[in-house]
Amino acid sequence: MLELEKEQLKKSPEKFEEIGIKTPKFDFEKVWEATQKEPIWLHFGGGNLFRAFHSVLQQHLIELKETNKGIIVASTSDDALIEKIYQPYDNLSLDVVMKADGSLDMEVIASVAESIPTYNGPTTWQRLKEVASHPSLQFISLSITEKGYDLKDMDGNIRESVQEEIKRGLDQPSRHTMILLAALLHARYKAGKAPLALVSTDNFSHNGDKLKEAILTVASIWQEKDIVEQGFIEYLNDKTRITFPWSMIDKITPLPSASVQERLRNIGFGSAELIPKRENGPLVAPFVNTEESEYLVIEDRFPNGRPPLEKVGVFFAERHVVDLVERMKVCTCLNPLHTALAIFGCLLDYTSIAEEMKDEDLKGLVEKIGYMEGMKVVTDPGIIDPMEFIKEVIEVRFPNPNIPDTPQRIAIDTSQKLGIRFGETKQSNCMSRGMILMSEIYHLSH
Repeated sequence: MLELEKEQLKKSPEKFEEIGIKTPKFDFEKVWEATQKEPIWLHFGGGNLFRAFHSVLQQHLIELKETNKGIIVASTSDDALIEKIYQPYDNLSLDVVMKADGSLDMEVIASVAESIPTYNGPTTWQRLKEVASHPSLQFISLSITEKGYDLKDMDGNIRESVQEEIKRGLDQPSRHTMILLAALLHARYKAGKAPLALVSTDNFSHNGDKLKEAILTVASIWQEKDIVEQGFIEYLNDKTRITFPWSMIDKITPLPSASVQERLRNIGFGSAELIPKRENGPLVAPFVNTEESEYLVIEDRFPNGRPPLEKVGVFFAERHVVDLVERMKVCTCLNPLHTALAIFGCLLDYTSIAEEMKDEDLKGLVEKIGYMEGMKVVTDPGIIDPMEFIKEVIEVRFPNPNIPDTPQRIAIDTSQKLGIRFGETKQSNCMSRGMILMSEIYHLSH
């Protein structure tokens, strides 16, 4: 059995290739060394989406010789992910793209140069501050889900647990990512005020603004308690130094699948364990399974430069374009369809989105929601064609039997999603019909 570890990969890359697994076409240890000395990209939230998308993008950029640097990943909340699926496998992972025809595209990803277990003592905390403070660092990205940005309760007050974390100050890493980031930014401020972009790649509207608001909330409380000075607040608000670009990300990346695990073992790949992240928690694995389609659009505001990720498919655009793409996806072309399938799938005891798409009634429902309702009022961002996007969703992505995605996963927090996913279309349709009615009344009266 082939194992996911650097010595075997270095000595026998042809053995991986023989069983259909693509291997890195660069000296990954040399890339790791260069990255550790002069980092350019630090990421928080090294879960399945990061391993299937962000790290793959950077690997392909390295292979194009457009950069010689990888990514450094740090843990959030606890070190379980780093300790279970990064460090035991030399920070390597296997990206498994599940295509609609049943085939698998498999690739060893070696772009992660270092993984930092943030809570493993003062040495790792100091290392994380060194990376965040290094003048070569161009941006910090996040994929931690929307809940990771929340500091307040339903009444708009800072939660007690968050207050306790904020009171701990700057000397040790917080378990809340927003407080952790604020502390790292303060370290960067003290080290020379080097510019930096902070890029949320989590799937919600105007994510950069929510990130900025959360960090400034923490910093302002620290200022009130004389933990930080006014200059730090000014640094965070200086748009020539610190930016919070908006982004839109789209890639379905389910939990690791037992069927993929079996297929990997059948071809002789041994590093295919399904590991509980924590007791009774979700499963993680040294491999990640995902779909072929992917979209990432980022507002192009990087005051310290950035890798040329547009050469591997990332769209960089002005803020209003990012907003249009996000509205297209969330309000008309994908999310409303996904939510409709999730609700009815749960009610009808389906456990697969692909199986739902075999039901003519459910398929007709999403076609009507998308083609008949959504496309009447869709916002065309200009960089992605809405009709091509929605056709891919309905005809390729949702019916893909190899994507082990469930309506139960998508249905989580549905009550919070209905307004944005259906309200915009309904409001626009009502306004459109109202304008038609007003026009008819005008003509009748004249």
